[in-house]
Formats: sequence, structure tokens, C-alpha cells
Amino acid sequence: MSATPAALALALARTFLFVPADRPERHARALATHAGGVIVDLEDAVAPERKAAARAQLRASFAALSAAERGRLLVRINARDTPWFDGDRALVGELAAEGLIAGVVLPKAERAADLQQLAAGIGPNGVLVPLIESAAGLDAARELAAAPQVLRLAFGNLDFQADLGLACDADEAELLPVRLALVLASRRAGLAAPIDGVTPDWRDAARLAADAARARRGGFGAKLCIHPDQVAPVHAALGPGADELAWARRVMDATQAAGGGVVSLDGRMVDAPVVRLAERLLAFDSQKPRPDG
Repeated sequence: MSATPAALALALARTFLFVPADRPERHARALATHAGGVIVDLEDAVAPERKAAARAQLRASFAALSAAERGRLLVRINARDTPWFDGDRALVGELAAEGLIAGVVLPKAERAADLQQLAAGIGPNGVLVPLIESAAGLDAARELAAAPQVLRLAFGNLDFQADLGLACDADEAELLPVRLALVLASRRAGLAAPIDGVTPDWRDAARLAADAARARRGGFGAKLCIHPDQVAPVHAALGPGADELAWARRVMDATQAAGGGVVSLDGRMVDAPVVRLAERLLAFDSQKPRPDG
């Protein structure tokens, strides 16, 4: 995985906002939401007859953005088994070489070889986000997570249900084992926590809150968003609360006062795993929405 500043920021991002590739006027507006990452979508958001035109106008759209904004840009290309994949792959290779994007999202990811091909095309500084959307993708999750330049795994919850013929309720209880498998694959590969799937009704604030809370309980570090109004509440829900941050600061203060040795805080032993948890909470808190530029 690349260790550029853009990659490090995306590894800690809590929100990834989709925006259609063929609506260039929305690209800067999506970045203005302060989403940790913006995914410019050449796949589901663009009709087949518009894909070539959408592809052709991305360079001009991205060139108008600042370097900091481009460091938050990912492009979701079309899947490997579509007629648009080769053209998309060539385009993102050019965009990455020109410093216009940070990386690529691969939908229907099922083969590590496809990620290796993309990694070679975008160069060593580009990052990859495989989107797990099928039974075959789940079976290959460990290999996908270990592929070159993979930053994080992401879960395509709606497509996954369709692939398996599931009829989940809103709580998606049937998908809990799938989500755990992605968290485990990410941990084994040393990746940042995976990115959870979408909440399809952007107007349902209660559902969004429940989905984000489930994601955090389940070990996910970020969530895909389909509307700008989802970004702020998801960012808040996936970050540490005030009580957690206060506890983390007390842990670090107590550890420093003890010279790094084991101490007791509130009747609980503070050893290395507890210190790592405190450090992780404080690192997440440092990833606040910031002005672009």
C-alpha cells in the first residue's frame, strides 16, 4: 500500500461520497462536503450510452481542482467483465500518472490478478479499493486484501444481496457474517478498517444512524454515502465520542506519567493493548473535516 499523505488520509477517512462521472459540475460540490474521499462513478451512475463521453471529460474536470482536492479523488471504473473495463483502465492510468486522482475503486472485485493489473497501470503511488459485491468476491477476500496497493476493502451490500438472492430487512442481519469476514480479511492483511455499504434512502436519517452505528460496532471504519446530506452524520457516528476521547487522553497522560510502564486507571490495568486503543481513538479524532485547498 502506498504511504503518500493522500493514501494515509484516505486510510483514516470515515466517509466516501459517490458522485456521477458525467456530472462534472458536481465534482467540486462533492469535495466541498468534506467527505474523506469522493468516488467519481463511471459504473452504476452512468448510462451505457454516456460512458465514453463521461470518460472523455474527467481530465478537464479534475485538472480544475486543487492538489489537495485531487488527493481525495477516487474513480470507480466499470467491472472487469464489461466492455468498458479496458478503456477505463487506460484512463485511470493516465489520470494517476498526471497526479489527477488518488486511486481506483474496482466493482465486482473477485480476482487478485485484476488488482495487480490495475496497480501496474496506476503506478506505485495510486491506491486501490476492491468492492466486494458477490459470493466469488467474498471467497477471494483474503487474496484481494493482500493484493498490491490495496488501501481498504469496501462492501457492496445491495449487489451482494442480489447476487445471493437474499431478501434482507433494513437491519441486514443476514449480512453480519459477511461483514465480519471483511473485517477479518482486512485485519489479516494489515489494512485499515473496511468501508461499509450504502444506506439507499438518503432521506431516512434514523436508518442512516442505525446503519452507521452497526458499522462501527462491527469493526468498519468508514461508510459509502450516496448523498451529501449523509456525510456529516456518518462522519460523526463513526468517530469517537467525547467520553471516549476524554478516556483516551487520560490513558495517555497516565502512561506518560508512569514512563511507559503498566499503570492502573479507574481500577483497570492499562497495558499495551489499552494504550493502542487510546492511540487509535485519538488518531481517528484527528481526521476532522477540513477546508479544501
